[in-house]
Amino acid sequence: MAAAFFISINIVKQRLRLASVSPALLDVYADDGMSLEQLMAFTVTPDHGRQELVWQAISGSWQKEPYQIRRLLTENTVRASDRRAVFVGLDAYEAAGGAVLRDLFQSDDGGWLEDVALLDSLVAEKLRQEAETIAAEGWKWIEVAIDFPYGHNRGLRELDGVPAALTAEEQATIEALKAEYARLEAEHDGVDELPDEVDQRLGEIETALAAFDDRPIIYQPADIAQAGVFVGIDAEGTLLVDRGYVRPEDEVRVTEPEQNSDGEPAAAALDGAEPSAPAIQRAVITIGGQVAEPEDEDDDAVKPLPDRLLTELTAERTLALRDKLAITPSVAFQSVLHKFCMDVFSRYSSNGTAMEVSVRSASFPVQAQGLKDTPAAKAIDARHKTWEERLPKDKADLWDWLTGLTGDEQATLFAHCASFGVNALYEKGDRYGGGATPHTVEQRIADADRIASVVDLDMVEAGWRPTVENYLGRVPKRRILEAVREGAGERAAQLIDHLKKGDMAKEAERLMAETGWLPEPLRMADVDQAATADAVEPEGDCETLPEFLAGDGEEAPADEADEPHMIAAE
Repeated sequence: MAAAFFISINIVKQRLRLASVSPALLDVYADDGMSLEQLMAFTVTPDHGRQELVWQAISGSWQKEPYQIRRLLTENTVRASDRRAVFVGLDAYEAAGGAVLRDLFQSDDGGWLEDVALLDSLVAEKLRQEAETIAAEGWKWIEVAIDFPYGHNRGLRELDGVPAALTAEEQATIEALKAEYARLEAEHDGVDELPDEVDQRLGEIETALAAFDDRPIIYQPADIAQAGVFVGIDAEGTLLVDRGYVRPEDEVRVTEPEQNSDGEPAAAALDGAEPSAPAIQRAVITIGGQVAEPEDEDDDAVKPLPDRLLTELTAERTLALRDKLAITPSVAFQSVLHKFCMDVFSRYSSNGTAMEVSVRSASFPVQAQGLKDTPAAKAIDARHKTWEERLPKDKADLWDWLTGLTGDEQATLFAHCASFGVNALYEKGDRYGGGATPHTVEQRIADADRIASVVDLDMVEAGWRPTVENYLGRVPKRRILEAVREGAGERAAQLIDHLKKGDMAKEAERLMAETGWLPEPLRMADVDQAATADAVEPEGDCETLPEFLAGDGEEAPADEADEPHMIAAE
């Protein structure tokens, strides 16, 4: 058809897709009941029933824009750019019988996957297969999830592995690539613009060299036997494998081997014995059916001190040590810092320390999606990794290493460790003693406000913006309007007060993007809240509004003000 009429194939496909829309909607279009752009939006799905339900839902409302039609038609689908879809691959999904919705009239970023249940099953199966392959390496446990929450590896000790050595062939390849890179640079030295093929080749060489830097990590078999792996999908949809984490209950307890009379270590335990078992167990002698008690030692032999006496003596020493430490602030500071490091960095065990102060890092059992991708989370992780690279691997070397730091370095590390103990979380108070009481929670928030005030915390500078996902889509319309009124002014609130909640939240996000408005839990406690309520009204028609907001401003009926959003399936 395209060849016969001298037009492109895509135009033919578009015309055929328009003709395949529900006959009922084609009749509406023929009677000038909808625009061509609206009709194009309905071509996203071939389901006539779904098309007609969506038209019934929007025909009597304000939200008739093509983007709204596409959103309703695809609200139960998954975009092809979703990490799950990228991980499985469209070919595998379609081979399993899954349907993909495509928009021929505008960029659809690969389309929408219609069968979400099928996609999830394919993701689970592929992750299971990857986990079985990794399990062959000998790990004790493997935890699989599409996305792990922020702090999922907190409290686990990370193994120290060694990058795999380069083979002779790989080393030769690297040298050849470096030589080719240097030759190309020398040949085109002084040229204002590199030829396309040379520029492309240099990029290929850089990519190839970078791949050699990402070496697999080699772990000891004994460490693998007690450690585990996290297997998931990263934001780009590629397999994420994080190896080498030891849970506290899997830590091997180190025991001193018994010695024989010559002072040599006793023989190794029999095969199959527990790692923590003594090398040679003391024999139990039975005489005449009775267990023989060991004979008393000679009175001249040196016996261990009684436990009670040891406790009394060390109690007095503990008080004396406390008194001495209290008048030596530098040592007290380093002692607390030493304990903080063992609490915060997973490579150390904090058991068996004399300084019984601790950093208790609060977990986030309830968290918004994407918390680990916030600027604060990324900054904390980067800072943590920087210190981890500098810290000694052996716990016994930590004290001397801390002593070698400058005063500023010690203070910076102390602040980093102490920050993990901050708990500014709100939780519903338990009035029956099972958890934090309402008064305790109130005191905690007040204390957090005091710290925030001293460090001059500003959540706007920290990157928080009101969006549909994190606030506006989760509160009633009254609060949305109140937020817009405080952040963008009365006029902006009046422009959207007639909208349904979904569109109101979306437009509120756009209007308030750069206003610096914050909800009450994120504001500084001592800031005058009335300051934002008197926001300056924008002058003239400076706001650029969507076409469907630029109407006569007629308000929705009162009985529809808080009506829930109509869903197409209804």
